[in-house]
Amino acid sequence: MSVDTARPAAPPPAGLDNRVVVDGTALSWRDLPELSLPAPVALLAHRARYALAAARHHTVHGTELLLTTASRADSVLRTELSGAGFTVTDTGGADLAPSRPRAGEPGRLWLLTSGTTGRPKRVGHTLESLTTVRGRQPDRTWLCPYAPGSYAWWQVVTLSLTQPGQHLVVVEPEQLDDWPALAATHGVDAASGTPTFWRRALHRDPAALARVPLRQLTLGGEPVDQAILDRLRELFPTTRISWIYASSEVGAAIVVHDGRAGFPVEWLDRPAPGRPTLGVRDGELVVTSPYHGVGLAGPIRTGDRVQVVDGRVLITGRLDSDEINVGGSKVSAGAVRDVLTAHPQVAWARVGARRAPLLGHLVVAEVVPTATVGPPDEAALVRWCADRLPEYAVPRRIRLLPEIPVKETLKSDV
Repeated sequence: MSVDTARPAAPPPAGLDNRVVVDGTALSWRDLPELSLPAPVALLAHRARYALAAARHHTVHGTELLLTTASRADSVLRTELSGAGFTVTDTGGADLAPSRPRAGEPGRLWLLTSGTTGRPKRVGHTLESLTTVRGRQPDRTWLCPYAPGSYAWWQVVTLSLTQPGQHLVVVEPEQLDDWPALAATHGVDAASGTPTFWRRALHRDPAALARVPLRQLTLGGEPVDQAILDRLRELFPTTRISWIYASSEVGAAIVVHDGRAGFPVEWLDRPAPGRPTLGVRDGELVVTSPYHGVGLAGPIRTGDRVQVVDGRVLITGRLDSDEINVGGSKVSAGAVRDVLTAHPQVAWARVGARRAPLLGHLVVAEVVPTATVGPPDEAALVRWCADRLPEYAVPRRIRLLPEIPVKETLKSDV
């Protein structure tokens, strides 16, 4: 394999001397393996060090790159990528040559969507569109728990590559349940994760989590409810807690720091130069963003359902899965979930539907009890919901789970 030289090498990234902790070993960006990559290439990384090395390589050489984990790339996706002209390079095995070779497009980066609504799709970006933090930032040591190649992963990685003083501690999949110890050892003071990621940490060992000296805590990637914000604030009373709405398609669109779920309704339909414009159409969030993917200019329907409550715009879930029809009455699964997670003995909840005669569907739920107190029984949770929801929205069956489920994307919609 040879390095693509269609574009002159760029100046060295400003963050090359930043510390990078991989597999528990402290290195710098300069110390990562040197890769020789064809163009275009789809790199399937088995370990974080090769994913980071590929990101550095792209920053310097501009080789057209799609980066993801080997576990996300099944045989169908590998064949699709080969058919799209990529050399599919598995860092743990052999390459797959492109079945339809083509010239690489210098500077192009490809992301895979999370696949929430089906198979992952490719979204084109550049380092320019992925690098959304540009002003000088305070020195930080960031935790990076995200799967390589995801939009959230690139957000942390581009920050560390482009700005001095932005260090990185990478969490490999086998470290996911013990990351607070890793973070405390290496002085992590800034961390970004999904609500599921934070709920798992709070559920498993809140004392270990509290020992991480966080100054910045960020949530994103899933609906963010008030319960998780309040529980994190209780543990980290002086930390800045932010939630971010971002996606592969529209980039980073919403950032909120006020400790409240949702964002102010005054932000809707308020255009500003260089910033995303937010709107709601038929209960769906619509975003016009300067950070959008290739071919996605203009208003983009996100597929996320929103509700306006008490002056806040709340994102409750995906349109195709959030609404449950119970005998002609519409129930928001996200609203029921938020009621359940507000219960002091519930660490996590998932709400869905079960087919039923006459009514069509009934609301059902799964919950993970908190570890600090005894688990609530099903009848107590049903009563809790009945006091706060219309009768047709109350779950008719609630199953207790021992652990919070999580996917490689750090989301819990498994």
